[in-house]
Formats: sequence, C-alpha cells, structure tokens
Amino acid sequence: MKKLLTLIFIFTGMVVFAQQSKSRVITNFDANWKFALGDFPQASNSAFDDAAWRSLSVPHDWSIELENDRDAPGGGNIGFFPTGIGWYRKTFDVAKFNPDKKYSIEFDGVHMNSELWLNGEYLGKRPYGYSSFSYDLSGLLKSKGNVLAVRVDNSEQPNSRWYTGSGIYRHVRLVETNPLHFEKWSVFYYTKSIENESAILHVEASVVNENQHAVQEVAIRHALLDTEGNEVAFVTTSIPVNAKSTMKAEQEMKVAAPLLWSVESPNLYTLQSVILVDGKESDCVFNTLGIRTIEYHVDKGFLLNGKQVKMKGVNLHHDGGPVGAAVPERVWERRLEILKEGGCNAIRTAHNPMAPEFYELCNQLGFLVMDEAFDEWIHGKRDFSYQRYFKEWHLEDLKAMVYRDRNHPSVVMWSIGNEVPDQSSKEGPELARKMIDLCKAADPTRLVTAGNDRIAADDSPASEAYLAEFENEIVGYNYPDRWHERRELYYHHDKQQHPGRRVVATESTGMGGVRGAYFLGRNPEKIQAAYAQGRPIDVEQRWKFTMLYDYVIGDFMWTGIDYYGESWRWPSRGASSGYLDNCGFKKDGYYFFKSIWTEDPTLHLLPHWNLEGREGQIVPVICYTNCDSVELFLNGKSYGEKFLEFPRKGNNEQWNQPEDGKVHTSTGDLHLSWDVPYEPGELVAKGKKDGKEYTCRLVTAGEPAQIRLSSDREVIKADPTDVAHLTVEILDKDGNMVPTAGNLVRFEVEGATIIGVESGNMSDLSSPKAKERKAFNGLCLAIIQSEKPGTISVKAVSDGLKSAVINIEAK
Repeated sequence: MKKLLTLIFIFTGMVVFAQQSKSRVITNFDANWKFALGDFPQASNSAFDDAAWRSLSVPHDWSIELENDRDAPGGGNIGFFPTGIGWYRKTFDVAKFNPDKKYSIEFDGVHMNSELWLNGEYLGKRPYGYSSFSYDLSGLLKSKGNVLAVRVDNSEQPNSRWYTGSGIYRHVRLVETNPLHFEKWSVFYYTKSIENESAILHVEASVVNENQHAVQEVAIRHALLDTEGNEVAFVTTSIPVNAKSTMKAEQEMKVAAPLLWSVESPNLYTLQSVILVDGKESDCVFNTLGIRTIEYHVDKGFLLNGKQVKMKGVNLHHDGGPVGAAVPERVWERRLEILKEGGCNAIRTAHNPMAPEFYELCNQLGFLVMDEAFDEWIHGKRDFSYQRYFKEWHLEDLKAMVYRDRNHPSVVMWSIGNEVPDQSSKEGPELARKMIDLCKAADPTRLVTAGNDRIAADDSPASEAYLAEFENEIVGYNYPDRWHERRELYYHHDKQQHPGRRVVATESTGMGGVRGAYFLGRNPEKIQAAYAQGRPIDVEQRWKFTMLYDYVIGDFMWTGIDYYGESWRWPSRGASSGYLDNCGFKKDGYYFFKSIWTEDPTLHLLPHWNLEGREGQIVPVICYTNCDSVELFLNGKSYGEKFLEFPRKGNNEQWNQPEDGKVHTSTGDLHLSWDVPYEPGELVAKGKKDGKEYTCRLVTAGEPAQIRLSSDREVIKADPTDVAHLTVEILDKDGNMVPTAGNLVRFEVEGATIIGVESGNMSDLSSPKAKERKAFNGLCLAIIQSEKPGTISVKAVSDGLKSAVINIEAK
C-alpha cells in the first residue's frame, strides 16, 4: 500500500498522501458549484436562490466559452474575448465536523478581483488573478448547509496584455487540521551540500499553536521517502511552543548515496513532515523533493550539481489553447513532453506564476524554471491592470509565489518583473531591492532577475541604480541583440564593462509564424525570412554566441507555444510567435531548435511541396538538420550535397569556445538551403550522421480523400485532470497529408465530452467549445475528457471524405 500511495503522489501532488494522514484532511472542492454570469449582489447571502444557475465543476474559465467580439472591452490584448463579472456558489456539508478543528479554504488561482463570503460573512478580497491564497473558516463553518459564495470581477478592461481567462480557473480544496499545525508553506528544504556520495539537506518548518495553552514538548520529524515509499533518511527535533504563537525549527538531514535531480535524470523523493505531541500525530504534510545543487558562476554560467548546463529556454503564457485558462494537467504534460523532445530544458513563466501542478510536471520531466511574478509595478501598461494594486499587494503576492514554489527542484531562479517601466523611474531601485530582499529571506539558494528591455534604450534607459540592484544577482536582457549597430549581443558589451555580472537572455526572438503558411515571392532572401518568421539570421547568430560563451546562462525565446491575446488586428484572437501552435503541433522552427539543442538525428525540409502555379519558379528549399551532410533530390535529380560549416562538440551541450575570449561571428549558417526550380513530385533529403543515413521526404499530395484520426494515448484516467488529444490529418487517396487542406471536420463522441477544438489558425473565430472544426493546413485537434470508466468512441466525419473512428479506454 505504501508503494502505491507514493507512486500516486509523484503524479498527482500531495492530495493522496494527505488524505491518508490522520491529522490533516484535504478535501477536493472542485465539484458541485453553481455559476451565473452577471452581477448578483444578493448572492453573498446564504438564503439566495441559485436553483436556476448553471451547475459545473472548477477549474472553470467563462471567457473561453463566449463568442469573440470585435468590440470586447479588452480588445486584442486578450484576444477579443468577453470578460465581465461572474458569481460562484457552493452548498456543502462537512463530514465528521469538529468545532475544535481548524478549517481553511485554498484557491490556486481566481482571475480576478475575487471576493468571498461563507454563510453570509465576508472573508476578504484578492485582486491578483495569479496568486494562490487561502482563508480561515474556523468559527464560521458548521456541519451542514454551508454556503460559500465567490464574486469574480474581470470587467474593467483592458487589464492585461494577453489572454487571462475569467473565473475560478484553478483548483480549490478544503483543509482540516488540528489547532497545533504547520504554518502554511513553512516546510522548506534545500540541498546544503553534496560530497563523498552523501547529501546534507537543510530542513525548516514553523509550528503554529492556536490553542489557549502552551505545549511544552513538540517533536518535529522529517522523513525522506523514495519512489517505493521506503524511508531513506530522517531527522527529529523537539521544541516548546507557547500558546497562540509560532515557533520555527531548523534541522539538517544526511542522505546516503542520493539519486540526484537533474535535467537528464529528474529523480524525486517525498519529504514527509510530522508534528508529534506525546507520540501522537498532530499534523502531517508532504512535499516533492529533488536533491540537487545550483550555482551561477560569473564566468561558467549555470552549474547544476557542479556541471555546466546551458538553459535552452522558452517563454510560456498560461492558457492551454482551446481549454482557455482552466487547463487540465494532461494538457500541460503533453505540451511539456513535446518541448522536452525538441531539446528544450528551461521555461520562463511569462509573466506570472503558473498553477501548482505545472511545477510538479516540471519536477517530473526535468525542466529548469524561471518563476516570474509580475508584468508591471507602479507604472502600468494598461488602464486597469495590476499597477492599481501593486503598492498594497505586491509583497503579499510575491511572497505567495516564492513560499509556495520554493520546494520545487525545477525552480532555479526568481524573476520579479518583465519590461517594467520602473527600470527608468526614481522608485525603481527601491522597489527592486525590497522584492529581492523578500526573495532572499524566503530562499537563500536562488538568485533573482527581471526581464529588462531598457538596458541600452535610446529613450528612458534603465538607471544605473536600478541595474546595480541586480549586480549580485542576475541581469536579465530582453532582446539583447537589438541595441548594437553591429547586431552584436549587448550583454557581451556589458560583460566587458562589468566582468562580475551574471547575464541571461530572459526574452528573445524565436522562429514562430503561422504553421504551414509560406509567403512565396521572387526575392530568395525575403522568402527565406518569411519561412522562418523571426529574423532567422539573427536567431542563428544569437544561438551561436549563446552556446559559444560559457558565461551566458542561457536564452529564453518568445515563445514556446502560441497563445491567445496580444492580437492587434481583427479577426485574430492570438499570437503565432511560438514554435508550437496552440494545438501543440510542431512548426518548422521547432526542428531548427531541435537540430541545435539535441544530438537526436534531425532532418526537416520546408516549405511543403504543394505549390500549385509555381511550376518553373525558383523556390529556396530550407533544411534544418544536425547531420554531417545532406544531399537534396527532386524527382530523382540531385541538387548537390551540402555541409554545415559551424563546428560544435559532439555532446551539443557546449560548442567550441574561442581561446582568445573575443566575440566571433561565424558566417556559417545553422541551416542548409538549395535553390530549386519547382515541379510537382517528390522532394527528398538524405542526411548522413555518424555513419548512418537518414531521409526526409516531401511529396505533392492530391485532393483530400480521407481522415486519419490518432490519439496521444489509448488509455486515460476517468478523471477531470486527464484528457486525450485527438489529432485529425486530412489525407489524399494515397495516404499523404494534404498540407493545404481546410475541410470542416465534425466529431461524434460517445462516453466522453469534448472540452476543446482547435486548428492553430488564430483567424478562425469559431468556438473552441464546439463539436466541429475546420482543419488548418491539413490538421486540427479535439481534446476529450471522461469522468466515468468505460470505452470512449470518437468518429471524425467530413463531407466527401472517408471518415475515421478511434476507441479509447477510460479507467
């Protein structure tokens, strides 16, 4: 039984363990809510009649359910989605209610301006939509007929530069403890040292005594459990705790022969922390733990367990495409798996804290996370954004992020802001200092940065006093190649002036663009730029520099995945800057980065070869590859063998660094290209790598004739956290995907519910909650969810095409 519980914990967080605890009872509070869109001031009263309201479960995002509106107050900032005010109410009983216990309600995130009432009594307000928070319910709760009411106000727009979603869009839980319990988020560990095949863990925790009498002897026991549930180390200490007081205890634990957490091997343990009084358990909490050391060296960059690791990073916003901001865990898991496959090892949470389960997935999959708090401080970017609440709430919101996330081994860096105008203000240095101090007080192991876009700006540059606050931390550069006339990366200029400065590219140009769309003209240089959709030469030169110079910690491109919002024209509800579209389908740029980030044999050609009307015209064919050589053939005719000129080490972790320490800009590209006169048929690339041959083929497909339907998994859990992703491909009669197909596909589903449909086409404003979707450049996606065991049958149908059926088991 212990082994089973441990494995469940690794994949679902702390809930399962906590439910087995005698002293701490955590109840999932996601189900059985009532919801109404609009403002109902009397809904805070217990006696309010909500019988006509909609029944649903949270996480819930009402904005994604509504039709895009050109006149929506948030405009293109949030993808032309409506927002407004909404109310949630939950009527519930408390099993085995005990008035001597302590009860609290925990929300992982509500966007935004949430206000809560329990049984008609006001609990409080939380403006920031990304913070996790809780309220003490003790003294207000009763055994039966409790009513929790939540008002969510996202009506004042614009309040964001990207899609936020609206509502209780993350998980909720009810927590029951004894009056003598651990303070929330107070259990904290870090790896103090690793040497002689053993590790020393520093562990601390704060005990709260809400009793009227002192407790003379409280034992705090921390035990380290492996993935089999075996106890591999423990430490115990005793402290007295006065009445109505909080006491902190710090301990050290020695772990023999630890399995270290790393990007390649993300080994995890569970830390079980228990409070004992006279041998009886008073509280018990569990935390995911990874044993690892981190260091930011001024010359060697980032060191993980003493080994240099280059951060190959992407920025990510928090929406999950067609599911909006209420993202089931499996949606993020699949997205992260695809990123990992392409060599990505680092994520910046742009520009706000993510849901707790996001970090758990990063722990399990081996990602390095830059955890970011804010997009703005005092000086805002939109009329109704966080600037209005910053002075009153920013330290509380920053504390919520740092204390909540500091136990995750994946989190290796804090970021306190992104492109804040306060870089140039007189208040900026003091604001930065206070937030850096808060981070350091809560966590002495990680350094702090911010994404700065004014380091060398022509107007209102960042002040020297502001940058000085980060000199002992990490200076983050947004788009570091834009300030120098020679397109030289500006942090190299700064490194010469400030040799002790640690630097990272917090945000930089990626290779995004619309998946499968190619804008062919007559100028080969323009065609090439259009293919890559992101200044490809600049991207290549920046990554040569990043991999060449050890001191550069890494680079986070904008972005990893397309997202809703930041659409500056109608009709479009999102930004196509990712190298994955918002279905998770791979764009060409994905293969470019895979070719330089991994040693997995990569061979990818573009554009597609259905270029009707281009017969005889010269088409630049681009190849992203890490093969030693590639030869291109069109209908059997060779267009020559080519070689990449830029040298790199075999493990691809660090390219050869010039011994003279000077900036070297190679003229060698990180891609290959051929000018080919177009004719329909078969385009073939044959690559050689380490003595093996690899092939990539593009063919001119015929007319759409059939559907191919596939699922990312054959078996899913009958649980709202899990989903199956169904990919539709439009094929010709010979089974070739038609890269220009836009057929309307209808989904007939038995045994499950469609919770999202998408195609990656941001200009298609049809509902992501419908049961049909037009394919875009040959592809579309349906996400299904089941809450009951059984066989799920899905049929994909399109007029004039052979349909497809797939069965999935829910268990």
